[in-house]
Amino acid sequence: MKETNPLIGKMHLKKIGHPMVDPMSAMNMKKGKIVTAEEAIDLIRDNDTIVTAGFVGAGFAEELAIALKERFLKTGRPRNLTFTYPAGQGDGKGKGLNHLALEGLVGRVICGHTGLTPGLGKLIHENKILAYNVPMGAVTQLYRDIAAGKPGNLTHVGLGTFIDPRVDGGKLNDLTKTQGEDLITLMQVDGKDYLFYKSFPIHVAFLRGTTADPNGNITMEKECMVLDALAMAQAARNSGGIVIVQVERLAESGTLNTRDVVIPGILVDCVVVAKPENHWQTFGTPFSVAYSCEHRVPMQAIPPLEMGERKIIARRAAFELKPNSIVNLGIGMPEGVSRVANEERVLEYATLTAESGIIGGLVAGGLDFGAGVNSDALITENAMFDFYDGGGLDIAFLGMAETDGEGNVNVSKFGPRFTGPGGFIDISQNAKKVCFVGTFTAGGLKTSVEDGKLNIDQEGREKKFVSQVEQKTFSGQYAVSIRQQVLYITERCVFTLCEDGLELIEIAPGIDLETQVLALMDFKPVMRRPPKLMDERIFRLARMGIKDDLLNIPMEDRFAYNAEDNIFFINLENYYMKSSEEIQEMKKVVGSILEPIGIKVHTIANYDNFNVSPHLVDEYVEMVKYAANFYESVTRYTTSTFLRMKLGDELQKRGVSPHIYESKDEARKALADF
Repeated sequence: MKETNPLIGKMHLKKIGHPMVDPMSAMNMKKGKIVTAEEAIDLIRDNDTIVTAGFVGAGFAEELAIALKERFLKTGRPRNLTFTYPAGQGDGKGKGLNHLALEGLVGRVICGHTGLTPGLGKLIHENKILAYNVPMGAVTQLYRDIAAGKPGNLTHVGLGTFIDPRVDGGKLNDLTKTQGEDLITLMQVDGKDYLFYKSFPIHVAFLRGTTADPNGNITMEKECMVLDALAMAQAARNSGGIVIVQVERLAESGTLNTRDVVIPGILVDCVVVAKPENHWQTFGTPFSVAYSCEHRVPMQAIPPLEMGERKIIARRAAFELKPNSIVNLGIGMPEGVSRVANEERVLEYATLTAESGIIGGLVAGGLDFGAGVNSDALITENAMFDFYDGGGLDIAFLGMAETDGEGNVNVSKFGPRFTGPGGFIDISQNAKKVCFVGTFTAGGLKTSVEDGKLNIDQEGREKKFVSQVEQKTFSGQYAVSIRQQVLYITERCVFTLCEDGLELIEIAPGIDLETQVLALMDFKPVMRRPPKLMDERIFRLARMGIKDDLLNIPMEDRFAYNAEDNIFFINLENYYMKSSEEIQEMKKVVGSILEPIGIKVHTIANYDNFNVSPHLVDEYVEMVKYAANFYESVTRYTTSTFLRMKLGDELQKRGVSPHIYESKDEARKALADF
């Protein structure tokens, strides 16, 4: 007899298998793996757990969703299905998982995002289904863990938020809180708190590719991302379930390039060729060669944002970009940062990423969100979140719907409307720096700019800086505990997170502090000093010209001392020494940092793309000789062979050991050998 509990133990499921796996084997012997959508859907049984791939519309198996809906409406079966998925999969109307928001068909969801599926949100709000939110990264990694037969995913992601079992445990409604089991538990390892996301068996995988051969090998050459199709297929296969893949076209056996196969045929049970209208590249675009990485778009052809509060916020946020930084942009308001960076010609100095697996280029927005143009690489979602969780992100720009005095942010629940966190929690908790961006008020806000000043032509009806957020998607307290840099950027002011909560640090020219900021907040922010004016270039129609700002790092920011390791870091990358005054300023900064320490330090200096005017070489080297008095040891590095030789010769002439290497790793290793 088939086990009906969708949360039965995984090993038991592997032992008995899915009830239709053996019939599928007989079917495949007769006709291969190519079947109709109806034949594939007939394999799904009551209480099955289905994992669906997709990011908004990209990679979503629309043909399969429609076929499942039609079978249920016709027969009333299958019933009480569990749907699990990482990113939002819908258009906010009728596509994607909106097809499956049918009472009786769905019994439970375990997902990262519900904002694009209002039908499911309605079932959740009415307590008609069990519902769990799980951070997108945690669930993508969980599918990989399920495939590997592991008991679950252990991670710090979600601590302090509504995902934490000490808060809601990710449970979205009263039905789940009273009748649903705990899928997330708190654990301690070496005295530190972690969250454990439990594994569960997957009976069916709905996946999508471009081309399939009769053996079920799947390529994705026309898809705009690869997502987690492989991990999902492995999870279903190793749970004893079945894998159904929707494709655009078929190829003869043996004709697919082996390196192009993303899902091997050994994992695939059914292949369904979709109708063209059910296989758009995204829900916004039928097909773009730019999104499939076949064509690179002239970036200058991308139009700039129109002036308005969205552009003002994106412009202020763009000031936080640094050379060589790795960046994540959230959906909605944050997308404008990339448009501003492109307009200001600074996009090339940072690498934009999206949690869908896009690295480099420009991330698309709207119903195309998750796709990218001029990308450098496409990787899987779970690999991207491994990178994020490990601290790979230098800065993230994320949306901000509600914020309170502790610095908590809500982007996941608003009264009866559930949106879910998506990758927000994973990204916001792990980026070295986070910039939350959003308007100061909501609902009818209208602004204009004139002579470098901001005018509020019509105030928004709703406050966004509230006494307490409705749901804690970002924990200010957790951010403070890990000493994370956090900014909250609006069109009229900027806040930072400090130990005492939200601190007001900037205000737009033209804005009255009392009536247009403080009076519209439910709490009083920290104000240690009067807020400084935001850069007036933000409020002018012309380009801001921030390229020079981005590349010209202030002198004091080029030096840092790590007391724990007693290492002094010098960053002279992209610096051109042009005057005697600059040399003296550098000498003053070095002395102010090192003289008070009282002991000699180990030093690493980055000389990449550094240059000094020929008439200043002697003076500069004398300054280096002065700094060397504070050094216990020193290593320098630059990729420029010419500079290594030139600077090395000059230092040796003055009795200073050069120790100049080609890379940072070589310099660090040499320092360790001293």
